[in-house]
Amino acid sequence: MTEAESLLERFEGRLRQAETAQYVLTLFVTGASDLSGRAIINIRALCEQHLEGRYTLVVVDVHKDPQLMSSYDLVAAPALIKEAPLPKRMLVGDLSDTARVLAALDISDKTRLTAVSLEE
Repeated sequence: MTEAESLLERFEGRLRQAETAQYVLTLFVTGASDLSGRAIINIRALCEQHLEGRYTLVVVDVHKDPQLMSSYDLVAAPALIKEAPLPKRMLVGDLSDTARVLAALDISDKTRLTAVSLEE
């Protein structure tokens, strides 16, 4: 096996892992504010579209559980924490920029995946 074939095999293996990875997400919100409501709607829609059946989303109201927010060293909400798969990531805001959220969470847009060939 050539070095290029080995590299391609490893790359394809990582793509398969990414397509089946289980995501663990925690969204911290501040009660029923408009910003928090938009963040909840946006992350649920994104998860259903891109991670169907492969995610756990926990929504935490910081007014009801302020200690949990401080245990994550958060100073603003809404804030989304991606705990798995690694690396751990944090996003702050209403999560309305879908492309940015997908990139930050390392989620591939399945409609944009294309086959790559090294035969040229």
